[in-house]
Amino acid sequence: MSLSFEGRVVLVTGAGGGLGKEYALAFAERGASVVVNDLGVDTKGGGKSSAAADKVVEEIRAKGGKAVANYDSVEDGEKLIQTALDEFGRIGKLQCFFCINIYFSFILLSTPDLIHRVHLRGSFLVTRAAWNHMKKQKFGRIIMTASAAGIYGNFGQANYSAAKLGMLGLANTLAIEGRNYNIYCNTIAPVAGSRLTETVMPPDLVASLKPEYVAPIVLWLCHEQCQENGGLFEVGAGWIGKLRWERSQGCIVRSKNEPMSPEAVRDQWEKICDFTDSTRPLNIGESLQSMVSVLSRVDGGVGANPTASAATTSSAEAVGQKLPPTTFSFNHTQSILYALGVGMSTKDSDHLRFLYEGHPDFSCLPTFGVIPSQAAMMDGGLGSVPGLNIDFTQVLHGEQYLELYKPLPTSGIQLCYKMNTYSGKELVCYNQWSVFVVGAGGFGGKRNSDKAKVCVPLLPPPKRAPDAVMIDSTTRDQAALYRLSGDWNPLHIDPSFAAMGGFKAPILHGLCSFGFAARHVLKQYADNDPSRFKAIKVRFVKPVMPGQSLQTEMWKEGNRIHIQCKVKETDAVVLSGAYVDLQGASEASPENLTQGGGLQSELVFAEIGRRIKDVGSELVKKVNAVFGWEITKDGQNVAQWTIDLKNGCGALHKGPYSGKADVTFTVSDDDFMEVVQGKLNPQKAFFSGKLKIRGNIMLSQKLEVILKDYAKL
Repeated sequence: MSLSFEGRVVLVTGAGGGLGKEYALAFAERGASVVVNDLGVDTKGGGKSSAAADKVVEEIRAKGGKAVANYDSVEDGEKLIQTALDEFGRIGKLQCFFCINIYFSFILLSTPDLIHRVHLRGSFLVTRAAWNHMKKQKFGRIIMTASAAGIYGNFGQANYSAAKLGMLGLANTLAIEGRNYNIYCNTIAPVAGSRLTETVMPPDLVASLKPEYVAPIVLWLCHEQCQENGGLFEVGAGWIGKLRWERSQGCIVRSKNEPMSPEAVRDQWEKICDFTDSTRPLNIGESLQSMVSVLSRVDGGVGANPTASAATTSSAEAVGQKLPPTTFSFNHTQSILYALGVGMSTKDSDHLRFLYEGHPDFSCLPTFGVIPSQAAMMDGGLGSVPGLNIDFTQVLHGEQYLELYKPLPTSGIQLCYKMNTYSGKELVCYNQWSVFVVGAGGFGGKRNSDKAKVCVPLLPPPKRAPDAVMIDSTTRDQAALYRLSGDWNPLHIDPSFAAMGGFKAPILHGLCSFGFAARHVLKQYADNDPSRFKAIKVRFVKPVMPGQSLQTEMWKEGNRIHIQCKVKETDAVVLSGAYVDLQGASEASPENLTQGGGLQSELVFAEIGRRIKDVGSELVKKVNAVFGWEITKDGQNVAQWTIDLKNGCGALHKGPYSGKADVTFTVSDDDFMEVVQGKLNPQKAFFSGKLKIRGNIMLSQKLEVILKDYAKL
């Protein structure tokens, strides 16, 4: 079956002649709508004319095809893409073809360089202009035109060679970044007769290297049936060949604890350059694997870390260094994303308070407290410590301790200092990270730290059957989702990078398992009330593979819940010596979470509750509605009440309500008292922003009936 491009839009740059013209004609012949771009310059890059592009468009239209001309420079990439959108409504495919060639000797590289602007920068600008359109429609094909001069080098073409090989590097990265969106990028290095090559090739050779011998591979690489991505092809005269990198086995030229010398390189040079049994690395991970293997073969035992993240150190200079204070800004999106990352789901109704910003009890999971401090360490913090060199395949995240001093806000700006996290001037949580540097040395000093909190020992679980067990399945994409909370270590997403650490596939973040276990305890013993959470300590033992099930075993002893987390499928323990400390129910009451002690509104609702017992049936007849109240203090929700005057004889509920309120009021404790005592008109409170209302706003008219007549205030 012949390849069709019906319904596709193709942009061809440099399409006024030579290869570009041939591509444009071939795509149009097979049904594509073509944007014919050509600046109309001469072979030296001078002048400008619309004639070349217009002539190609006329030829396409004469044959019944669809085409439009564009005369902009590729440096105006947005204009090229806009022409396609204006004329044809979408970008179905993007082809980047650059067919300008100017010969300069190496000595002229310091002059203004049109070559780099047009070839490399132009490629980037046109691609960037089309990229988001391709991502939205989940389809795109990009062809970069490199050159043998870029692959092999050529006398007198230093700038041209550099630009062309730069295009190959750009194409390789686009192939990686685009593959999840069905955007493929390949590179060709064509040899064809044109107005450019006729000045350097014999006439008979130019005649035999016809552009039509190059166009077929371009059409195939652009077709949706073709799954080639990240390839490099030489093509000409009807011949096509694919190129790939080849590397010798190489040779280790240093010994443990001895300096490396140029004499050692000289003595092993023949072996270094021996391509017998050569290798063909396909990506950065495979490329680096040889270097990683040197660490275990020479330094003895530097190998895969069986748990989470990464770093290598080189000297005692790092000891005693302090991370600078950092700020961490977040909103409800990040707290929701974190909850999803540790396995929360809308299929469980009691998870909704952590997933929906409009929920009356919308809260942040307590273990989100590790995220600001992690950001402080990873986003340049550790990298700024002298003597500490980061290697994301060689670090063992050993233990984690988190202590909360008050419930975390769902948004805000937090300051991290000495692993203390502040919201404004309030201390909200403290983190302690224990990291084991595998195979590293040179720190000096004791193996144990006096800085470790002595009050948080690792404890074995009680010697009895667990009091409770919860099991949750992770998904194949669990690590891909969790990393969006800020742990960008490729170990958890890139198979080749994971292989460098000795893993068959990317592993789940240790702190993701940490989050699963913590929320199991929160659900089992605290009714998902984050204000009950006080502290957690765990030791990371073994990795979890995305898709495996996490089984949390729990033993309750007072307000301390001992936990052990296993992979259900293998019975392997992944978190050990762990516990969660909870606040007692009375300690976590809304009154004790406010700085001002008891709430004034507490007295009002207590009186309403007493009155409902006496006249609840009468109120149900008059009101017939369910009212929710969120009482705030210092900008934080500190109490929740529900007045049910719709079902049965009426009732007052404190705390979370299983049903749905018809209308919900949010108001501060002080303003609430102003309203119920008649000092503040409810309508004025609403329009001034002091009283916020969700749901059936008309029911607010019955406030006076409930608060004044029946609370007897």
